[in-house]
Amino acid sequence: MGQIFGCIQVEQSNVGIQEHFGKHDKVLEPGYYCLPWCVGYRLAGKLSVRLNQLDVRCETKTKDNVFVTMVASVLYRALSEKAADAFYKLSNTQQRIQAYVFDVIRATVPKLLLDDLFLQKNDIARGVEEELQKAMSGYGFEIVQTLIVDIEPDQLVKRSMNDINAASRMRVAANENAEAEKIMQIKRAEGEAESKYLSGLGTARERQAIVDGLRDSVLAFSNNVSGTSAKEVMDMVLITQYFETMKDIGASSKSSAVFIPHGPGVVKDIASQIRDGLLQAGSDQA
Repeated sequence: MGQIFGCIQVEQSNVGIQEHFGKHDKVLEPGYYCLPWCVGYRLAGKLSVRLNQLDVRCETKTKDNVFVTMVASVLYRALSEKAADAFYKLSNTQQRIQAYVFDVIRATVPKLLLDDLFLQKNDIARGVEEELQKAMSGYGFEIVQTLIVDIEPDQLVKRSMNDINAASRMRVAANENAEAEKIMQIKRAEGEAESKYLSGLGTARERQAIVDGLRDSVLAFSNNVSGTSAKEVMDMVLITQYFETMKDIGASSKSSAVFIPHGPGVVKDIASQIRDGLLQAGSDQA
């Protein structure tokens, strides 16, 4: 019934295009209208003024001859004050926007290397947005924002880039491991040197203590027992230690000692060697 009397409704976020005898008359805002068709008025169509999104995939190549696929996301909308231009001047808005995106991307990307392309994607998006704004404003559309949402090199190129990155990281890791091993070897050598130094110092102090003890024992025995010489006292001390050692070896059930020819004569020879050593040590200290 409403159509018979020319009653129409324009929904929210839309505008209506009114014609009078086939000529554009005015733009109808959202609401309820009566257009008497009998006197030449009619609704030519409706135009949405909502924000629209168009994703454009564009394949091109970089300065270093790497083919990439770029995805540009364009946010646009029709202007209600220029609704007549948006309705009458363009038959396919998305194709026109896509053509401008292709033109800007394919004119810009071949000037950049692949590595620079990832760094300058915001500049490319800004260039696309400026070009679209200049072109589409004459058709009654506003470009709200343009983003480069994805850059996809060829799969073989991506694999090669990952291999290069992995090799670089492995080289850094190898250098770090080698440096750590070098530090460990240096510290280990310093520790061994310090250990040997302390061991030698301990051995020298032990021998010095033995020499001092024997000297004190010989002097005390010579002073307390008259008529004895230092040589006789030393021989007696060595023989005493010899028999105590033999006793300890015989008392052990798990002894692995190797016996060599021995006897009083051998002990005497050993005593001579020890005495000569002690005398040599005493002369070195002097």
